Amino acid sequence: MRISALKAVEPGVLRVVATVLPIELEGEEVLLDAYAYQGDDAAEQLVVLVHRTAEASEATIPLVRIHSGCVTGDIFHSLRCDCHQQLQMALRAICAAPFGALAYAPYQEGRGIGLFKKLQAYALQDQGIDTIDANIEIGAPVDARDYTLAGRALLELGMNTVRLLSNNPLKQQALRALGISVIERVPLVVDPNPHNRRYLETKRLRMAHDC
Repeated sequence: MRISALKAVEPGVLRVVATVLPIELEGEEVLLDAYAYQGDDAAEQLVVLVHRTAEASEATIPLVRIHSGCVTGDIFHSLRCDCHQQLQMALRAICAAPFGALAYAPYQEGRGIGLFKKLQAYALQDQGIDTIDANIEIGAPVDARDYTLAGRALLELGMNTVRLLSNNPLKQQALRALGISVIERVPLVVDPNPHNRRYLETKRLRMAHDC
């Protein structure tokens, strides 16, 4: 699928540009279609990477991951979260499927509270507070993410029915509320390490994640 570059002419209209992005995945070159989106707010940006093989038909249901940007995990491979591992697992699964997509939302750092506040919460976690109570202590929401832009982008790409790669049941509910049929939620469970064991356990027990 190719989409010509578009410009929004009024609020609420998606701005989108399409290109091709070659990536290296496990030593192999993979060619992905890349679609960049911007919402009404200039800071609300999203990239959707799409992998589709010749075997995929119009009836093929895409395997989709909506990934919240994580500077510490995705870039520096932090062991305090599972973001890097989930991103790599998702890319492998999407590129192995006949039809898959990764929607990457860089503005959702720290479950939507931003990098500075995330590190503030980390500092409190160093003192023994869990990830949820740390957010509350600094006056931040437990989860401030909004999936409207991702949902609009998926619908604009024709992905109104998906298989969702996620441990988070709230993400599934959010997409359904936006008019996307989620026929299956496929967990991305990673092995814990000493640095993220409590973080994963907190998400499982207090946020109902499949960690």
